[in-house]
Amino acid sequence: MSIKETLIEKLKNKNARIAILGLGYVGLPLAVVFGEAGFHVTGVDPDKRKIAALVEGRSYIPDVKTEAVEKLVKAGRFNATTDFSVLKDMDAVSICVPTPLRQTGDPDMSFIISAMDELAKYMHKGMVVVLESTTYPGTTRELLLPKLGVDNGLKAGEDWFLAFSPERVDPGREDFTTINTPKVMGGITEACGEVATAWYEGAVNIVHQVSTAEAAEMSKLLENTFRMINIGLVNELAIMCERLGVDVWEVIDAAASKPFGFMKFTPGPGLGGHCIPIDPLYLSWKMKSFNYNARFIELASEINTNMPRYVVSRIMEGLNERGKPLKGSKALVLGAAYKPDIDDVRESPSLDVIGLLRQKGALVEYHDPYIPNIHHEYDGWKMDSVKDLMKAVKEADVVIIITNHKVYDYEAIIENAKFIFDSRNATRFAKSGKNHEKVERL
Repeated sequence: MSIKETLIEKLKNKNARIAILGLGYVGLPLAVVFGEAGFHVTGVDPDKRKIAALVEGRSYIPDVKTEAVEKLVKAGRFNATTDFSVLKDMDAVSICVPTPLRQTGDPDMSFIISAMDELAKYMHKGMVVVLESTTYPGTTRELLLPKLGVDNGLKAGEDWFLAFSPERVDPGREDFTTINTPKVMGGITEACGEVATAWYEGAVNIVHQVSTAEAAEMSKLLENTFRMINIGLVNELAIMCERLGVDVWEVIDAAASKPFGFMKFTPGPGLGGHCIPIDPLYLSWKMKSFNYNARFIELASEINTNMPRYVVSRIMEGLNERGKPLKGSKALVLGAAYKPDIDDVRESPSLDVIGLLRQKGALVEYHDPYIPNIHHEYDGWKMDSVKDLMKAVKEADVVIIITNHKVYDYEAIIENAKFIFDSRNATRFAKSGKNHEKVERL
């Protein structure tokens, strides 16, 4: 049999040895899914704290139950290490490392390059490699192919196999998870796509194979560019509605009553998370090398990036109307996570709102039931979540709802607060919330 046929047979029989590089929000759930499907999985991550937890069978990610990790560890189907040399014995490797943006707006490829450099030391015939980290179109072919294959004298599609499959993890979601969210798969060659698809079909429900790695890379960017632009649209709509004296939330609900031709998006204090604020800018950055300006992306990014400033300006106006200047006022921010009911602060607009309030002289505190402390990397400030929520609500001159966690008792917050700025329309479910004089909404 050919190398391709031998590897596909090993993958289908679950005899292939699997490695996951990067054990964060993407890598750990993927490792568990492969392990539960019957593969023997080795997780590799330089973070010693993560590895120590996993070796003991403990999960540090809410979407992955400790019981699931513990069961796989005891069954001998999952182990974790900081030692990249284990890759020499692996048949299949998935790269799931972060791909943030630098402050200058260009991609930070350092995590991919670091993982790639380690993997390159142990490349061998009969290996399949899948990149899951979101990046610009062309990364798999231009960056990984030369380093992993050409430099090692291996021919892609014959000696080894390389593909891209964009991660589609949505932290905190229970209806669609790693196993039942369709996976897009695009190979460097047709044979690469076939091998990678055969591997992932052994663990996830649906694999949608496309013709090239570039098509798979672009599909991920389209998904999140679509969301970013539509969020930018409703954010601008919120600004326009405020000036027109119209309730933007009522307008959106009315439009959403149409059963076709409309998809509901809601405004907010800015974009957060590991995908929507970042992924479209990878595409915009890449297109600059073709002398093309991605105008929709740039405009939506401008609107979304300015939303924290708009929120702070509305808070200032609300305080002024109540005879209070922002400087010296006590501001309590509810929610540090970028979305409800999770512990993830990546790119959270809460950090920007807090930073802007501090710059303007407000005395800022925050509360988040999932995040005990926060640290703004660039500005250097640190803050702990307040212990007594209702005491802080009563003492604050303004309570600012940035993350609409379900555990908050919004009725009690309205009753005890002096003034609330609700950037998420979270108070709408409170009996007195919709038209209460204490509450201003985005």
